[in-house]
Amino acid sequence: MFGKDGEKLKSFLGARSEFQGELTAEGILRMDGAVTGKVEADEVILSETAVIKGNVVAKRIIVGGKVEGILRAENLVEITPKGKVKGEIFTNKLLIMEGGEFNGRIEMKAGEPNVLDFESRNQELSLKGQQPIASVNPR
Repeated sequence: MFGKDGEKLKSFLGARSEFQGELTAEGILRMDGAVTGKVEADEVILSETAVIKGNVVAKRIIVGGKVEGILRAENLVEITPKGKVKGEIFTNKLLIMEGGEFNGRIEMKAGEPNVLDFESRNQELSLKGQQPIASVNPR
């Protein structure tokens, strides 16, 4: 749930809390309450009780509750089985788990394609005297 570097939870908005405006935090921000406005942190974790109407900006966003607005994540947006997002997502990676819901528009940055060309790879191996790997021909 928390970052690989062992970063600890630094900020928390409780389940019975409501906030309107712009909320900025350093580190990991866990939200169980309701926010209308903008939320910005290094990492934002929205529990199943969290409700946001507005924008969320972070390196990583995990949605377990409901969001209506724009999510901007530098690294990853994850929608858990009970998460619901209506709006726009801008990220490099998106994970929607079974049961998670998304309705809106997604924009992802184009990166290096991770496509393995079996025919080219087999030709390289044959030239080096190695056994080719199984070939897949899309024709």
